[in-house]
Amino acid sequence: MRTHQPRLTPLPDDALDAAQDAILAPFRKSGRDYNIFRTFLRYPKALKAFLGWGSHILSDQNSLRPRLRELAILRTGYRCRAGYEFARHVVIARREGFDDADISAIKGDADDRHWSPLEQAILAATDALVTDQFIPDALWTELSGLLDERQLLDLIFTVGQYTMVSMFLNSVGVPLDDDVTLDPDLDARDA
Repeated sequence: MRTHQPRLTPLPDDALDAAQDAILAPFRKSGRDYNIFRTFLRYPKALKAFLGWGSHILSDQNSLRPRLRELAILRTGYRCRAGYEFARHVVIARREGFDDADISAIKGDADDRHWSPLEQAILAATDALVTDQFIPDALWTELSGLLDERQLLDLIFTVGQYTMVSMFLNSVGVPLDDDVTLDPDLDARDA
């Protein structure tokens, strides 16, 4: 988290117009009435476009196995210092089998022996994409031996999507939802 107070607050129910309420309805129904969506509702057309792309990234349409997808998302959130994103995706990652040791290791070196060679390559690629927006040749060659073409593209798309989401969350100061806890390593509010 970067701000003590939101720069743009999530919209409460009494501030929603009919179109915004209709967009939010499926989230209420599914139990995902989160602050990210209520803040994004300030720009309904952008939220609709975001949801279209996001449904590819965060679904079985993404050719990365869910565990690998969540590994890339958590690493992106951590590298972007996005406390909200990291907290929300820890919940999802746990459903994909991540334990406390995995969550802790996300914060470490990409070549940590905690991870399989494929997971190490995913972490290294995520780091490269977040910091340089480019996967170096040697790493690309390594990944090409571990992932097919669609998976390589989905890795890039996933890191790109969550880098953008992290920029949004950090810059507008989306507050944490009540059901998640800020990782103390991502509390940059007084830095």
